[in-house]
Amino acid sequence: MPTDSIGQVGPIQAPPSGAAERTNQETQQLFDLTGRRALVTGSSRGIGAALATGLAEAGAEVVLNGRDEAALERARRALAERTGATVRAAAFDVTDAAAVQQGVERLGPVDILVNNTGVQHREPMLDVGVDTFRRVLDTNVTSAFLVGRAVAAGMIARGHGKIINVCSVQTWLARPGIAAYTASKGALAMLTRAMCAEWASHGVTANGLAPGYVVTELTQPLVDDPAFDAWIRGRTPAGRWATPEDLVGTLIWLAAPASDFVNGQVVAVDGGITAVI
Repeated sequence: MPTDSIGQVGPIQAPPSGAAERTNQETQQLFDLTGRRALVTGSSRGIGAALATGLAEAGAEVVLNGRDEAALERARRALAERTGATVRAAAFDVTDAAAVQQGVERLGPVDILVNNTGVQHREPMLDVGVDTFRRVLDTNVTSAFLVGRAVAAGMIARGHGKIINVCSVQTWLARPGIAAYTASKGALAMLTRAMCAEWASHGVTANGLAPGYVVTELTQPLVDDPAFDAWIRGRTPAGRWATPEDLVGTLIWLAAPASDFVNGQVVAVDGGITAVI
């Protein structure tokens, strides 16, 4: 029970009439993306498609991105039918500076950017070719630099914007055979902090979302490998793989007004894998 300044029990004060309703409405608005335009790169399938779905369900107008126009159109139709939201498709190569600039200019103002495009490569470091290493870094890091910079120019001019870079538990952890990927995700985390350092004073937040091991089409062979599956389940305190939908709540928070004072952070959504040895 509440006490006054000398430790005696004081009366419980009832909230003013209507206060609870106003509080509930204000809380809901913290996570409302109605009227915001969100660009999600690499979003025709997998994690990107799930993140785009979450943004659409939270009220955002979503722009899907990828290089395959046919795949993008299929994803656009499916998402629009599922959510009833306005969904657009923008096909351009996020590693091509000129294509990025032209693509972003065609879109108009973007309030939320999710840099999700990424590629994995599994090969011992002694065998990885220089061109392969550069391709992974270009896809995972340079793309975020190019799209982030192109979109941020408009955000800065308008005084607000949200950038979410999809990192990984490999931002902090390494294992044999994925040197290029690990290096790229570590670099992406520091690029996120650099974005914060340069753009926060203009009303732009830049944060990272770091998934653990997620079941997707690309990881299904690992899920189907009994030894690797057992290793992941044993290594993860939650005892399971993540699903793409596990990432949506944190994404919405980072994209919404609720996180306006969160900047330059990388948030792990990993079932606890980075919390234990």
